[in-house]
Amino acid sequence: MLQRIIIVLVALILVPVSQASAQSGALEKAVGGYSFEEAAKEDPATKNFHSNDGVLTFAIVTHTAGNGFFDPVYVGATVAGNMIGAKILLLGSESPTDDPAREIEILNQIIQDPKLDGLILTTPQVGAYDDIVKTAMRNGIPVATTNSYDGTIHNRSGISHTGQDASAAAIAGEALVDCLMERGIESGSILLPSSTAMGNIEVNNRVTSAFNAVVTKLQAMGKLQDFKVDAGPENTGIDVNPNDPVNGIVALFESRGDVVGAFAGNNVFTPALAKAVDQMGKTGEICAYGFDLGPAQQEALRSGALTGALGQQPFLQGFWPVMQLYLQIDRGISAANLDTRAQLVTQENVSAVGSRYEN
Repeated sequence: MLQRIIIVLVALILVPVSQASAQSGALEKAVGGYSFEEAAKEDPATKNFHSNDGVLTFAIVTHTAGNGFFDPVYVGATVAGNMIGAKILLLGSESPTDDPAREIEILNQIIQDPKLDGLILTTPQVGAYDDIVKTAMRNGIPVATTNSYDGTIHNRSGISHTGQDASAAAIAGEALVDCLMERGIESGSILLPSSTAMGNIEVNNRVTSAFNAVVTKLQAMGKLQDFKVDAGPENTGIDVNPNDPVNGIVALFESRGDVVGAFAGNNVFTPALAKAVDQMGKTGEICAYGFDLGPAQQEALRSGALTGALGQQPFLQGFWPVMQLYLQIDRGISAANLDTRAQLVTQENVSAVGSRYEN
């Protein structure tokens, strides 16, 4: 028996190195016979696409560049541009609040630029961008949308979209209920202030998703009858003046008198919600949740005026559209969507946000 074991061990030791290497899983070429290294090279014609000037130029245009939310988006686009050797034009409305009209004005200008090879745009105002897309198609310029979603946009199935699906707001709605239970709050009003006048369908859908999540979770726990959950007549938000959101939310809370929870669906109403909570001396008493992770939200999370906020991972909303346009041009790959999902940030983990401009 011992002799047989020794023979087997010697046989294993004498196995040729080449045979062992062949079993490592390393691949030298494709099944079709071509080299992976050769196939990975950029098409020689790519840099001369459309403008024929030896460099790819992409523009990214947003509807509000004045409040900091889109800063990581621009960083992501720049990183992607550096990786593929493309020039990225960073454009957007200078307003700190949603300004689709100014964005459209910029889009109408940039789409006529003969050096443009690809266009990325946000689409917060449903139905307002068809002419832009049609002009781009006539000019042979590929388009990608990011952040806000317009499901009716011209050639939607042929245009990639990168963004957070509104259903992600359910994460905040569920967290709000958990907060109430952890604090031992057994009754009161849960309000979702917003404004449909801003024309942002994505925000409306977020509010609805958060509302549905709050109602569903409370109902599952047998506690829905103990709370008054109000998101307005259409469940898209209780109307508050977007030009004076802090005072509007304070007045709303005071009119109800028993507010224990709240949710705000965008970068306008979330900082306003935190300021209203602080102004009323309700920090730590109201489970307040919102959207985005700009400087105002991070400060409010640290102070406790805001209990939690959902990040959209906006770096991806700049990075992927640039790469998608490049893949369409260089590889002929069809438009592919990316859902950036949500990142729930609270006082406990806010310090980890934005360490490399990716909040």
